[in-house]
Amino acid sequence: MNRRDEAHGKKAGRGGRRGRVEETEIEKIERELVERQNVIANWTPKTELGRMVKSGKITTLDEIYDKGFKVMEPELIDSLMRLDEHLIQVARTTRVTRAGRKYSYRADVLLGNKDGYIGVGSAKDADRFPAINKAKRMAKLNLTRVYRGSGSWEEQATEDKHSVPFQVEGKAGSVRVVLLPAPKGTGLAVGKAIRPVMELAGIRNVWGQTKGRSTISLNFVQAAIDALSQTGKMKASRDVERKMLKGHM
Repeated sequence: MNRRDEAHGKKAGRGGRRGRVEETEIEKIERELVERQNVIANWTPKTELGRMVKSGKITTLDEIYDKGFKVMEPELIDSLMRLDEHLIQVARTTRVTRAGRKYSYRADVLLGNKDGYIGVGSAKDADRFPAINKAKRMAKLNLTRVYRGSGSWEEQATEDKHSVPFQVEGKAGSVRVVLLPAPKGTGLAVGKAIRPVMELAGIRNVWGQTKGRSTISLNFVQAAIDALSQTGKMKASRDVERKMLKGHM
């Protein structure tokens, strides 16, 4: 085999590896869908809300939040919507006992449907992947509904809810996050740590400002989620309420 054939073989090998990676990703998605369907099929609700969802009396998560129910079963969320995930961090922790040092893993996971719902969960376990799965379950129980609206006062109220409806501020520890409405084309003008929060919440245009310093990424994420949660708690002016109402119609 000459050098040209060897080079061609290397390129083919790299292409083959890329092909296998792509197939693996497809297989992963299919496996996750099958696992989700199995979880829903084998789910036996333990709460009245779970039984209402299982029987089809409640079909959307909006109904649950509008009626003030508390979600206590993660399978309930799986049966109503599909969530995308972002792994914030996985850290190895150490605890000193009389028997010696015990090691475990702490996982922080961000979940969102990219259409108004966002949640974060943290959990510990002796192994890495069980800790991540536990964090996902906690995130499903901590989902927050985000109200979105137009990003500019010059825009007319439409169904295209692409930004926050008004200025909001959230905090976590020493970190403060301020989010302001932004017109179309602005993009996510926020820090790298909170960009996944905006993407998974369905915010496409926003201006952001962070205050305080922290080496913990989770603090920035929690502060951003706290800010987004204020969109449903703060009292808005009549103009803002009219724009938000028309945007939800």
